[in-house]
Amino acid sequence: MAIDATASNYAGKAAGFYISAALRQANSMEFLTMIENIKYKSNIQKMANANMIKDASCNFSEAGTLTLTEAILTPKNLQINTDICKKSLLESWEALQMRAGAGAPPPASFDDYVISYLGEIIANGTEVSIWTGNDATAGEFTGFVGGGVGHLVTDATVVDVANAGGAGTAYNDGNIIANLQACVEAILPTVYTKDDLYIYMSPKSWRLYISAVSALTSFPFANMNEDYTKVFEGIKLAVCNGMKDDVLVAAEKSNLFFRTDLLSDATRIQIMDMANLDGSDNMRLVARYSGGVQLGVGADIVHQS
Repeated sequence: MAIDATASNYAGKAAGFYISAALRQANSMEFLTMIENIKYKSNIQKMANANMIKDASCNFSEAGTLTLTEAILTPKNLQINTDICKKSLLESWEALQMRAGAGAPPPASFDDYVISYLGEIIANGTEVSIWTGNDATAGEFTGFVGGGVGHLVTDATVVDVANAGGAGTAYNDGNIIANLQACVEAILPTVYTKDDLYIYMSPKSWRLYISAVSALTSFPFANMNEDYTKVFEGIKLAVCNGMKDDVLVAAEKSNLFFRTDLLSDATRIQIMDMANLDGSDNMRLVARYSGGVQLGVGADIVHQS
């Protein structure tokens, strides 16, 4: 029996499921505050006060100042429009049908396989943009630490910490702990006690930290094998796949934002089999979605590079 991919249209609720699953693979989103339902732009209100508390008296006596500022969240609309020859994917899909073992799970349909394929592309693009993206580059939105244009780089209120090994020095297992300590020392006391405080690092930096800890011989590090808890001096470590190497960021999850439209409403994947339209063996794939990041209070964030 010939294998044929029938025309399908994944939209609405079904699309929301697939796209949500794909975006969760962009693991940085686990450590960011999600703001949905932004069609065009939204504002984050930031309040700062000074000298507002004073000794009580019988009269109304105004004191201090309350300053209101805002950060603008503007998601960037993105899309995927492409033709894929079914033959280029059928071999991998057919191999999936013949998985060994009596207890093997039922195979995915070809449409589901193509959705998964497209979802990986979206997830990877989103993860990279979150940290190193540049809005001026097609298919990207400006990230947190992108070269010269990232939100943490351009915000003058963010606390910048020098590399412990000197400017431009790459992290290694000999200086990673010193860099982490320098980052921790710069965290404001009012932020240090927050439950959602993280130090954000790349997988490479995490690997170097494991190597450095493994070389220690004193308790509790002696004879460590597998139980490497993602914590440094009491602060949780967020190992983000798209994070730039040789960079550390200390911030509250509630102070770093990812913005998008409602996944189940505006995000959709369409698969159109072109065989009945133009006689070709192509599948036309269409996806439209949005994304962007923004920080809240820059003075509460530590950035080291």
